[in-house]
Amino acid sequence: MAELLIANMAPIMFLALVLFLLLGYPVAFSLAAVGMTFGVLGIHLGLLTPNLLQAFPARIFGIMKNEILLAVPFFTFMGLILERSGMAEDLLETIGQLFGGVRGGLAYAVVFVGALLAATTGVVAASVIAMGLISLPIMLRYGYDKRLATGIIAASGTLAQIIPPSLVLIVMADVLGRSVGDMYKGAFIPGLVLTGLYMLWVFLSTILWPHTAPALPPEARTLRGWALARRVAVAMAPPLALIFLVLGSIFIGWATPTEGGALGAVGALLLALLKRRLNLRLLTEATQATAKIVSFVIFILIGSSVFSLVFRGVDGDLWVEHLLLDLPGGPIGFFDRGEHAGISVGILPRLLRDQLHHPTAAGTRR
Repeated sequence: MAELLIANMAPIMFLALVLFLLLGYPVAFSLAAVGMTFGVLGIHLGLLTPNLLQAFPARIFGIMKNEILLAVPFFTFMGLILERSGMAEDLLETIGQLFGGVRGGLAYAVVFVGALLAATTGVVAASVIAMGLISLPIMLRYGYDKRLATGIIAASGTLAQIIPPSLVLIVMADVLGRSVGDMYKGAFIPGLVLTGLYMLWVFLSTILWPHTAPALPPEARTLRGWALARRVAVAMAPPLALIFLVLGSIFIGWATPTEGGALGAVGALLLALLKRRLNLRLLTEATQATAKIVSFVIFILIGSSVFSLVFRGVDGDLWVEHLLLDLPGGPIGFFDRGEHAGISVGILPRLLRDQLHHPTAAGTRR
């Protein structure tokens, strides 16, 4: 029994993590608990050395002093200020009026505004909640299919994962050892392409199933002509200027991501002040929500650090590598699945190089 457990420690550890998550335990605590449990078990079975436990404090301290992660609270605070100040509602109403006469216009507006919110919030929860609360009742009121409406809202809300400034990209930059600016540059074009594909799906839906996405009735389109143009300029100019200011300064190299995030937070406060929506309640809610989200991110990083240390100690990385490379298609199939699974292509050259130059090293390392 012990030999079977030793030989299959990595897949058993992975399945235990999946089981904990399915039972509803928080992600951070599930990662840490599984890592610690299998760490002690691995030491008892002789797979790991007791010195492994001494590495936990160093890894946790390394996360806490990581300067890259300072960008997380800044971008989170910026997004929450903009979302709580009513920017999302103004954008949706304005873009909905702009595209209202077109079949599927509200769906186009949701995708477009979702991309803008992604570029200003960087927080998936903020985007999805804002889009769902504001746009879903309107879409259902005007006869949109429930499946199309909810799908468009969920899809456009998750654009915050890939369109900079994304908290996911900041964490990935730390894990992969790359600069946040490089991650932002690499994700910008794919994010725009994904936005275009969502709009293409809306277009195809209006052609194949026109009843699922009707145009707004004339009485619902209250703004026309110059009044509409002025409303569009007023609603879109501030967030677009903030996006250019933050991302442009990072891409050009004038500011680091942390400095860009601080600049964005100040810009968001100024925008809320100009709209006369900045008050103590808004600041309190945004600050408390920022503290919760940042704590959530940090705890997940700590839990994943504990889990990954033990998982790699039992050759879990090699197990995942062999599992993916043995799938149909070999290295090319791994590349395709890695892209769809969100695995960074940055690890692909290393895996292929190890496979080509050291084909037996993976099976002999302990």
